[in-house]
Amino acid sequence: MPGTENATRGQLECWFDFGSNYSYLALMRIDDLAAQHGVGVVWKPFLLGPLFTSLGWASSPFVLQKQKGAYMWRDMERQAEKYGLAWTRPSTFPRRALLPLRVALLGAGQAWIGPYCRRIMQLNFVEDREIDEAGVVSEVLSGLGLPAAELIAAAGSDATKDALRAQTGEAARRGIFGAPTFFAGDEMFWGNDRLEDALLFAASAAIAKL
Repeated sequence: MPGTENATRGQLECWFDFGSNYSYLALMRIDDLAAQHGVGVVWKPFLLGPLFTSLGWASSPFVLQKQKGAYMWRDMERQAEKYGLAWTRPSTFPRRALLPLRVALLGAGQAWIGPYCRRIMQLNFVEDREIDEAGVVSEVLSGLGLPAAELIAAAGSDATKDALRAQTGEAARRGIFGAPTFFAGDEMFWGNDRLEDALLFAASAAIAKL
């Protein structure tokens, strides 16, 4: 029947921050994997910093806990090799990503959101570039054939700033404590290594509704 596929297609929310190393692994893979599972991706950029502050952390736990940080950097090397992804340990971590996150909020639901997110992540975790600069974000948007000046201006508006704060507040209310986090309905999955499980759950839930 016409429209049946869209009506029954599973949906997976992807909550991420461009400064999150494990979000890099997930965002580089999620579009292809979601397509394989017949699941739509709902992009949810948010700020990890305020969540960490609410938990009493002044920075990422990978920075605050030396042993955990050392493990993470080696784990990133292994995981990037496993997935066939390029990887460079960033010279600044966690890297500020306020502007690109605001732009991502504007792009959520648009066809360009996936390519945009992947390129921002590559700049951070492959090319080790500062991603919270208007010139860098403009370069990415222009490379995708998008109106860079218009989008950057919109990203700086009070409405967009308020929207990102509100989305971060929603993340806290829903119990998110790290990134990436995925929601299939009310079911939460945390971490890049749970991406496949989350997609399977979303696809199965959609089938169960048939």
